[in-house]
This record gives sequence, structure tokens and C-alpha cells, in this order.
Amino acid sequence: QVQPVESGGGLVQAGGSLRLSCAASGRTFSSYGMGWFRQAPGKEREFVAAINRRSFVRYADSVKGRFTISRENAKNTVALQMNSLKPEDTAVYYCAADSSGNYYSTYEEYDYWGQGTQVTVSS
Repeated sequence: QVQPVESGGGLVQAGGSLRLSCAASGRTFSSYGMGWFRQAPGKEREFVAAINRRSFVRYADSVKGRFTISRENAKNTVALQMNSLKPEDTAVYYCAADSSGNYYSTYEEYDYWGQGTQVTVSS
């Protein structure tokens, strides 16, 4: 079992960058697939990026080329580097863990969730 905890959110101007980090407790972190999702006010939670236990990655089309997901198993962390941010990226960003080690794009597949961190991009 892992418990994700997000950090790194904040307010940034359009075109700027932020780096989100997710620390996950548990000795078996390396066997988990990890994902980032986001939810804007009045909208459903949507997939952003995921990385499986072998560090294969997947991105939503809306962030491809701008966001990069990575993991550091020795530190039990996964990061989301967000560049060229747009106002439409404004949302609460959630980190999630999948015990099967895959990199699903559907939130129902994930077993453990963090509390979320707010990202606000001003125009």
C-alpha cells in the first residue's frame, strides 16, 4: 500500500513552468504505476500523464510536448514538469497509484489517491 502526497502547486503566469512532486510512502513503490490527473471547477477529473513500473510513459494529447512525467524509485517520488502553461491548465492536480504497475489513463484503475494540489495559470 502507498499513500501519495502532492506538492509544488501554485500560481504562475501563462507561458511559465511549475514542477509538481508526489511522494508515496511504502516499500513497494517501484512496483506501482503512477498517474497524474486534474479536475477543474465544474468539470470531470481528466487524465494528464502516467508512468508504469518500467518507466514507460503516456500523456493526454492536451499536454503532450509540454508536460513530462518521471519517477525516482530510490526516493519514492514521481514528478510532473509542466512547461508552457496555459490558463486552461488551471485545476487541482492529483497523484494516483496503481497496484498493477500499469499506466492507465482512466481514473477508475487507480487504487490510491493524494489530496491534490492547486495549479492556477493566469492569462
